[in-house]
Amino acid sequence: MNLSLFIAKRYFLSKRKKNFINIISILSMAGVAFTTAALIIVLSVFNGLEGLLRSLYSSFDPELKIEAVKGKSFEINDGLISKIKSIPGVEIVTEVIEDFAYVRYREADLVVTVKGVSGNFIDQHRLDDHIDEGKLKLNENGINYAIVGRGVKYALSINLEDDFNLLQVFYIKKLKFSPSLDPSQLYAHKTIKPGAVFSIEKNYDENYIFLPLEFVRDLMDYGIKRTALEVKTTGRNDTKIIQNQIKQKLGESFIVRTNEEQHQDLYRLLKIEKLFTFLSLSLLITIGSTNIFFSLMMLAIDKKKDISILSALGAGQNLIRRIFLTEGALISFIGAATGLILGALICWMQDRFGLVSMGMENAVVPNYPVEMKWIDFVSTSGVIVLVTFLVSVYPASRAAKFYSPDQL
Repeated sequence: MNLSLFIAKRYFLSKRKKNFINIISILSMAGVAFTTAALIIVLSVFNGLEGLLRSLYSSFDPELKIEAVKGKSFEINDGLISKIKSIPGVEIVTEVIEDFAYVRYREADLVVTVKGVSGNFIDQHRLDDHIDEGKLKLNENGINYAIVGRGVKYALSINLEDDFNLLQVFYIKKLKFSPSLDPSQLYAHKTIKPGAVFSIEKNYDENYIFLPLEFVRDLMDYGIKRTALEVKTTGRNDTKIIQNQIKQKLGESFIVRTNEEQHQDLYRLLKIEKLFTFLSLSLLITIGSTNIFFSLMMLAIDKKKDISILSALGAGQNLIRRIFLTEGALISFIGAATGLILGALICWMQDRFGLVSMGMENAVVPNYPVEMKWIDFVSTSGVIVLVTFLVSVYPASRAAKFYSPDQL
């Protein structure tokens, strides 16, 4: 066994007459343990929230979204679609027309975002696990159906079993000079039957309605224009590689975004919040580790006689310095290991049993999501190693300096 480690363990485990040093050491370990556990728990909650958002957005938004660099819409043709489909890894290309519209059901009305999608949207299976009522379909037996958000359903009091009342969709036409005073000439109007209700997230549920592409195209008079193309990959190729290949095929007139890039501001905000939380709790670990500094300083005074004997036996300054550095490491690492285990245990219990709920009846998940990542454990351990070294180096150096043979 290493001599410095052996002596440090004896100092750490010995029953001292002056147990005040023991108390400070225990308090140091407890402080490091609790702050370490808190850091692991908070970082895991941030990971869980990020994972939850990714799962929600991947349900509603596509893996890759193609839009025009300039303007709201762009013209499509078979050649454009074929270029995209010819890229290895591309499985489905869905045409999209998205715009605001005014809808009415019985006596209730609402402004919503209408998203017209081609029939292969169902094959992307993004809404399969989010259908609350009805059947996921856009067209069946020649009849068009709307897929409405749960919030829209409640706002309009939609009844899927009612075959007599249809959902009315109104769209304001492009304003052109016309001598007609008939208000009906200013908007387009079509009706459709609600066929299903989806529930993903409050913002989507209260604002979106999915409709067949042809229905929206005729209502809004888009012709061959589309607002976006949504791409589903086979999953066997890297999404970034497919994104770059699509960019090369389509040129600079189009922008291609991954699912993460479609919400990059939100993800960046989460990462910044996680970083500042990590720095804040790391500062608490640093403050808690100051007790280690005082514990080592008092230990050096308490063990003055032992150090003198070691010096007389030929122990150099490096050995004495290593003893106190090892002592500080023992105090800190035991506290850190306890904190890492405690934090991991609490996160596991939260994930398994839901110790802390979201506190909202309509929350997407009933309990706070947590996700443990090895990088959090590594970074936390790295901070503890650095802090321990910094707070231990001065007491160790002072002990080696003042109690060397030259000073006796």
